[in-house]
Amino acid sequence: MLLGPNAVDFLPQAVLDAQWYKLIITWMQCAFGLMLGTELVWSRIKNYGKALMVTTLTQSLGTFAFVSLVFAVVFKCVGVPVYLGFVFGGIALATAPAPALSIVNEFKTKGPVTDTLLPIAVLDDIVAIAVFFTVNAFVSRSVSGGSVSLLMIPVMIFLPIIVGAVIGIASGVLFKITDKKPVMLGILIVGITITVAVGYLLNNKVFTNITINYMLLGVAFSAAFSNMIPSEKLEEATGLFHPILAICLLGAIVDLGAPLDYHLILGAGVYTFIYIVARALGKYFGARAGATLMKMPQTVRKYLGFTLLPHSGVSLVFTGIVCSVLEGGQSELAIIVKGTIAAAAVINEIIAVIAAKKGFELAGEIQARP
Repeated sequence: MLLGPNAVDFLPQAVLDAQWYKLIITWMQCAFGLMLGTELVWSRIKNYGKALMVTTLTQSLGTFAFVSLVFAVVFKCVGVPVYLGFVFGGIALATAPAPALSIVNEFKTKGPVTDTLLPIAVLDDIVAIAVFFTVNAFVSRSVSGGSVSLLMIPVMIFLPIIVGAVIGIASGVLFKITDKKPVMLGILIVGITITVAVGYLLNNKVFTNITINYMLLGVAFSAAFSNMIPSEKLEEATGLFHPILAICLLGAIVDLGAPLDYHLILGAGVYTFIYIVARALGKYFGARAGATLMKMPQTVRKYLGFTLLPHSGVSLVFTGIVCSVLEGGQSELAIIVKGTIAAAAVINEIIAVIAAKKGFELAGEIQARP
């Protein structure tokens, strides 16, 4: 926000609107998809077990349903379109695993909560992708005033998956025939660039009334080759790409924050408070319900929900995606979403890290330091 046109103007509006800048951000959005797609390895997912699957669904879908319901009621009362409530629900169900996992690494936590959190952090991304992009497709139709056919909604969801997967499979074939680090990094960079180019052509030349999502293209691209190569090679390739991925995440967050007016964020206090509380309740009681249903250990039932509260990174990326849709016809709604989630990201990240650490403490899984 400090860098943007409403503060020191280091990134003026003319730059934010420039085509070259938008292309760079588009490339970064596609590249950011690798953070999620490289975790969607079927051999890992099938080993997680029924209890983890059920608990993931109850806490993620429970959060989506509860946050959507709360905001649908609030927006109905204040005259804001009710479908915006589902936007908040779609953003809220995502969990950013990095803060909780950093606690695991720093304090060497061990026990049922730790063992449950690690796979759920991956499975949660799968559900978040499916729900968010489905909601985003329906929002696109609502913003267009119904000009987008219902039949085009599956196209908006599945076409990027197909395109990304095809390019990912081709990249996977190339990965199999090389062990050279520079070549592997080149395969990733060229693969992402081709994926973005195809997405750009689809968005601007083929489908002029719908939006093909670049992050979903990146997720499908990386998930395809991740399931084709050995885990050791995948870890090596993603390790090579990690510095670029970090820059892409930073770029996506700066791009979201730069246009924001801090006055609007200060004015979004009520929505921000409702969002933080509703999401926390959805995560905690959703996780508790699933763990209880599957007869998981008492510590998991009581404290897993605390470790699932961190949220900011994924929420900001999802916010940027849905706001790009809303700004096409409902810019005032984009302001509400940006202001609420940006403020919530700052406040919740402070609260959530403290809560996650407390959850591990109460579960007795933080190891005593020498």
